[in-house]
Amino acid sequence: MKNQRLAAAGYVWAFSSLRAPGPRAHYDRRRDEGDRHSSALRNTFNRMLGCLHHCLHKGQTYDEHAAFPPRSRATA
Repeated sequence: MKNQRLAAAGYVWAFSSLRAPGPRAHYDRRRDEGDRHSSALRNTFNRMLGCLHHCLHKGQTYDEHAAFPPRSRATA
């Protein structure tokens, strides 16, 4: 059973993050791979939650370029 409050907060957090280029590129890439909107947004939230955990665990500040590095054509 999932935590509904965390899921709702994550949905809003991920949706609002789509204004930034890194999360937007990640979301668009997931959509291009065939994910529906909710699935791509959930995947973006999971990625951001992992970044938050890393930042808190390591005592670092958030860096979008480290969290969502641009993909080269060779790895895409």
